[in-house]
Amino acid sequence: MLSFSVIAPVVGCSDHRMGLDEFLRMQERVAQAPGPAVEVPAGEPAETLLEQRLGPYRVGPGDVLAVWLTGADQTTSPPPLRVRVDRQGVVHLPLAGNVQVADRELPDVEAALFEAYVPAVLKDLAVHVELIDPAATNVLVLGAVTSPGLVPLRRTERDVFHAIVQAGGLVSDIASGQVRLRRLRQPAENVILDLTTPEGVRQALAQPPLEAGDVLTVQAVTPNTVFVGGLVNAPRPQVYPQGVRMSVLQALAAGLGLRTDVTPREATLIRRMPDGSDAHVKLNLDRITKGKDPNIMLAAGDILWVPHTTGTRIQDWVNRNIFFRAGVSATAGVNYNAQAIEFLNSDAERSAGASQGSMQDLYDPFGYLLRNNALQALNAQAAQPR
Repeated sequence: MLSFSVIAPVVGCSDHRMGLDEFLRMQERVAQAPGPAVEVPAGEPAETLLEQRLGPYRVGPGDVLAVWLTGADQTTSPPPLRVRVDRQGVVHLPLAGNVQVADRELPDVEAALFEAYVPAVLKDLAVHVELIDPAATNVLVLGAVTSPGLVPLRRTERDVFHAIVQAGGLVSDIASGQVRLRRLRQPAENVILDLTTPEGVRQALAQPPLEAGDVLTVQAVTPNTVFVGGLVNAPRPQVYPQGVRMSVLQALAAGLGLRTDVTPREATLIRRMPDGSDAHVKLNLDRITKGKDPNIMLAAGDILWVPHTTGTRIQDWVNRNIFFRAGVSATAGVNYNAQAIEFLNSDAERSAGASQGSMQDLYDPFGYLLRNNALQALNAQAAQPR
């Protein structure tokens, strides 16, 4: 007698997968969800923000300046004076006293020193100022950059872009363009900045200056790999260049198609969602193939699995236990094959999975069992005594 143990594990199991329509609605909600809130100064145009971040250097507290003072009556050039800007933004110079230089560009600092000396101290003077040791703020840059680690930033360069440049720049083939900013003094507050969009660049420019101990992480792009398995001829990870997207049917074709010894009609898509959960989606391959359901695009990291169903397990069992044994002997197994034909045509199995015709039409379309059964009947008649 035939065993029905192959059917038991798959009958009565609940299906936890969501439908394709529900998944598409969920994807639409995710796409429309607002990103993390980033405060941008009202009315601050992008040009002004860019000028503030990328404009000329402005002197500030802690900077060390070299000052050359050359008079018209001097025959030799004196060594430069080394002065440090104090906490109030002031430098102290001989004879001239205190001069306010904070938040000034170097040409403006030279002009301020000239006014302090001429004509109160000297009738004529040439002033030249250089920044020789700027006060540095050390921030930590991690992730997809050339030289991750602590990087020093000058006072007016304490922003995301200068920090990334100081770390050697992005690693172009793995950097996603998204940066996570975590401030030492506000550890619970993470800001995600997308530097691939104009709005993301503006948000990055509008951030308050970085402070010592802040951490920037340049996030690496997710490897563009789709995992295809189950009832396909070549189950394996499929790796594609960045930016290449594959549909469900393309991924199945790249897996050399579905197995032909069984007739799988559905697949399961497993996708990691932004909240860290996995969405399990039931796909009807017949409907997708016929264009009745959308041939959705897969995302990097997706798992496309073609699982066994009740029908494919029956087919697999028949292939391994009936078709194989039916051809072993021409004299043995008459009852076995007759029971096999009855099994294939039974009402119970027809209601379990066959949608067109009998189970025999579905699983024995070439009449192999019938011909084998007829051959065994002729052998049995020939073996009877005359």
